[in-house]
Amino acid sequence: MIARVRAGEPEAYAELVRAHTGIAIRAARALGAGADAEDVVQQAFIKAYCSLGRFRDGSAFKPWLLSIVANETRNTVRTAVRQRTLAGREAALAEAAPLIPESADPAVAALESERRSALLAALEQLSEDHRLVVTYRYLLEMDEPETAQALGWPRGTVKSRLNRALRKLGRLLPAFEPREPREGGDEHE
Repeated sequence: MIARVRAGEPEAYAELVRAHTGIAIRAARALGAGADAEDVVQQAFIKAYCSLGRFRDGSAFKPWLLSIVANETRNTVRTAVRQRTLAGREAALAEAAPLIPESADPAVAALESERRSALLAALEQLSEDHRLVVTYRYLLEMDEPETAQALGWPRGTVKSRLNRALRKLGRLLPAFEPREPREGGDEHE
């Protein structure tokens, strides 16, 4: 596909944009771009197009693009006068998260909402490197080599930072145990 773009075929780049816009917007939102996520992604696609000459043949496009999205997000956040709040990140992640079907059990939906809020609060307490590695690996569902490529880190660094981040998250997150109503209809606590 990249070879087709380099050969001057504009529709090939349009295909890349269509294929990666969703994940790029999710990444920008998860990394704190909030309402600016679409602008960040548009700018990232422009920079990626202009930088195709530096793209290494045989590399995966998605991690390369997401590293550009991450840099653009950081630049946008740094230049913004206001700081993104936990509530803003939670809203952005909720927009990017799959909708809970109406047929879902309201108790399960409430528990999932509580878990998401707790996770976001815990992520806020991590260092930037730890927050980035968890976001790429789990929220954006990238595998280890893609995460390493997107962050520009060696795989060993991804492993060690992810390990430390997950240990810290384990200490920060409360245990969520679903409660089953007792037989007889009354639930006593």
